[in-house]
Amino acid sequence: MSNDKLNKTYFIATYGCQMNEEDSEKLSGMLKRFGYTRTEERDTADIIIFNTCCVRENAENKVFGNLGAIKKLKEKNPNLIIAICGCMMQQIGMADKVLKTFPFVDIIFGTHNAYKFPEYLTRVQTEGVQIKEILDKETEIVEGIPIDRESSVKAFVTIMYGCNNFCTYCIVPYVRGRERSRKSEDIINEIKDLVSKGYKEITILGQNVNSYGKGLEEDINFAKLLRKINEVEGLERLRFMTSHPKDLTEEVIYAIRDCDKICEQIHLPVQSGSDRLLKVMNRHYDRERYLYLIDLIKKEIPDVTITTDIIVGFPGETEEDFQDTLDLVDKVKYDSAFMFIYSRRNNTPADKMENQIPDDIKHERFNRLVDLVNKNIAISNKNYEGTVQEVLVEGVSKNDESKLSGRTRNGKLVNFEGSMDSIGKLVNVEINRAQPFSLVGKQID
Repeated sequence: MSNDKLNKTYFIATYGCQMNEEDSEKLSGMLKRFGYTRTEERDTADIIIFNTCCVRENAENKVFGNLGAIKKLKEKNPNLIIAICGCMMQQIGMADKVLKTFPFVDIIFGTHNAYKFPEYLTRVQTEGVQIKEILDKETEIVEGIPIDRESSVKAFVTIMYGCNNFCTYCIVPYVRGRERSRKSEDIINEIKDLVSKGYKEITILGQNVNSYGKGLEEDINFAKLLRKINEVEGLERLRFMTSHPKDLTEEVIYAIRDCDKICEQIHLPVQSGSDRLLKVMNRHYDRERYLYLIDLIKKEIPDVTITTDIIVGFPGETEEDFQDTLDLVDKVKYDSAFMFIYSRRNNTPADKMENQIPDDIKHERFNRLVDLVNKNIAISNKNYEGTVQEVLVEGVSKNDESKLSGRTRNGKLVNFEGSMDSIGKLVNVEINRAQPFSLVGKQID
């Protein structure tokens, strides 16, 4: 990219998970390295990027809606560059569908070649071409890509890419590729660099962090990686997601117990409480194994919070299956849950299954599940009233600019009265009131 592009701005819209958020941070890092400035004003930007998700249909619909809305921007400003990337573009035929419906799009690329974005942008600017490049297979892991972090307090670090599990409802293995782990040395060096820049909390990411290490020459697994990261001087907190129950070992649970920097919070997606559905979903664990893990976690890790993902209305789900889910939810008493109405995804086995559940039944069950989860969260939060919690102050509260906001070690959101110079620091907060989804308190140090 040439110097005449300085002072130009870009806008990135990110859909989906934390992996997508980190991908957007890398796109932003590449653009900033070449002198571009990020803006939140889409309509005045020189480059607009949509980093897409395809896990649920709603995310795709949002992308199509936004593409339609910016057609007039392109007509007013022919030099505007529009790029689309991410998981949605990896779906067979999707890139061609986008170009047919929205021919004004300049660049389309997938999840495996995002590191080549500067090359694509330069070609569009200098040659006036339209670029579509979707790689069918994953590439070797590319290290050293610049990252423009959203926060100066906490950061994401990806430890592995892809997924080998092929759950019957999920499209991720088809769009993110097979599992590839980064070398532990590269991970540790990235974390050390972040700590040297003042970052207090790191969340390590992977579609299934528990399978980390497979395929690497070094003798390492996820539990050993956790222990190595725990030794990084200056790091205050370490989180991770996501864990697949079939690969969560006792060794990992003991590492969380033993390592003082690992936060007492585990995200363990259950998806369903029905053994019959878990088998059809290809999850490779049953209800008994899952509850064994929950009991061991609660026994070994005091003050732990457990969060999950749950799908409602999977094909063939009976009222009995759904009752099994409600029963499991009531046994575990999750501190938070991402609850989803099943969304059909092309080219997944579940999409072809008979006995798709009618929408009215799915929504009715979803509402019952939400009520139960929220009731348990409210009861759990009440237990924090009158306690003192260590909070990492992330910034000003989104709900009240006179207050600060942060999270406890076990992930509870706290809005509190405190000193503005505490941002980025660990402080003690006395909790005086519990709300359904957050805690309210006052800084005491």
